[in-house]
Amino acid sequence: MALIDVVRTYLEMRSPDALRAAGPPPGPADLRVERRASPDVAEYRALYRAVGEGYHWRDRLQWSDERLAAWLADPQLSLWILIVDGERAGYFELWCDGAEGAVELVYFGLAQPFIGRGLGKFLLTRAVEEAWRLPGTRRVWLHTCTLDDRAALPNYLARGFVETRKEAYVTEI
Repeated sequence: MALIDVVRTYLEMRSPDALRAAGPPPGPADLRVERRASPDVAEYRALYRAVGEGYHWRDRLQWSDERLAAWLADPQLSLWILIVDGERAGYFELWCDGAEGAVELVYFGLAQPFIGRGLGKFLLTRAVEEAWRLPGTRRVWLHTCTLDDRAALPNYLARGFVETRKEAYVTEI
């Protein structure tokens, strides 16, 4: 393991009108985004690994099955999966704080074989649209960091998110 300097950037969107939507890219014959009403732990772990392994996502891998199952069963959470030609290509996870009217885009990303095909723009658009559909939403927010794909921050900014703050930290990879 090595220590690395990381910069985390927080972003938000305060109005659905701020979204600069991107449509589906040309190519895939079958492209859909499906909500998983009751995802199971094994499916979630497979998605988490497929999307996050190259970016050092580890937090959820340390959770017990019981803790992860409780998280996935939380009614404030929604999990959406991108399906491309029958394959799970990526996902996003929304968590709604109803009291605050804030929806966090907790996790978002594509599995490696699907990166670079314009799918991230489309999937982020769908994530933001779904976040604004939740009752009482007044703000959609997320954070990204320099460990994430180099296209992540530009995609968030291009879709209409604005930076609210940055923080630096050191982590082991």
